[in-house]
Amino acid sequence: MNEHISSAYDRDLEGLSALIMKMGGLVEEAILDAAKSFETQDIELAEAVRSKDKVIDALELEINDVAARIIALRAPVSKDLRVVLTVLRLAASLERVGDYAKNIAKRTSALIDLPTHKSAHSSLRRMSREVQLMLKDVLDAYMRGDAEIAEDVRQRDQEVDQMYNALFREFLTFMMEDPRQITACMHLHFMAKNIERMGDLTTNMAEQVIYLVTGEMPEEARPKSDSTAYLSALD
Repeated sequence: MNEHISSAYDRDLEGLSALIMKMGGLVEEAILDAAKSFETQDIELAEAVRSKDKVIDALELEINDVAARIIALRAPVSKDLRVVLTVLRLAASLERVGDYAKNIAKRTSALIDLPTHKSAHSSLRRMSREVQLMLKDVLDAYMRGDAEIAEDVRQRDQEVDQMYNALFREFLTFMMEDPRQITACMHLHFMAKNIERMGDLTTNMAEQVIYLVTGEMPEEARPKSDSTAYLSALD
């Protein structure tokens, strides 16, 4: 009987992990598709990103329900409890990343008739790709129980911040040189800021994986390179 209970418990935890990986895969896709829809001015793809966000939201609710049932029925302790709590936190972060991808897709429609610099298109695409790769590695770290991979992701957030800083300066230059660019550049800035925040959330996820594996949160403050934090109130 105890072996049967243990086997069912393991299946519950495996099912929870499968859900978080499914959700993570959809969010990765949303990040890349949102960036691609902007770069290619593909309104249909942008609308698809916005529509699929409902699936991501539904998965978060399902994960919450499954986790609550596991806690109620299994009363997990120690490492098992950390697994459940970590998955809940990962799901919350993934849902927010999905929201930021949806916001980028929304701005694609707003920018369709506005003149924009092609360099901004490719820069935002590269920045999105870096965040997507960070997210992929975080999910891999979770499945492997690998704190080193998670710490590597945590360090890479600096790269995203640096890319954001460079874009921010570029947009300021465009606006000063040609006031007609202000509206488009403000939209582009908000898109870049959304991607930078995706990086922050992914870094939060990396810290949760480290907690899952080691039982402790990282002691050292994460490295940050965002020199425009004082402008966050604009978003």
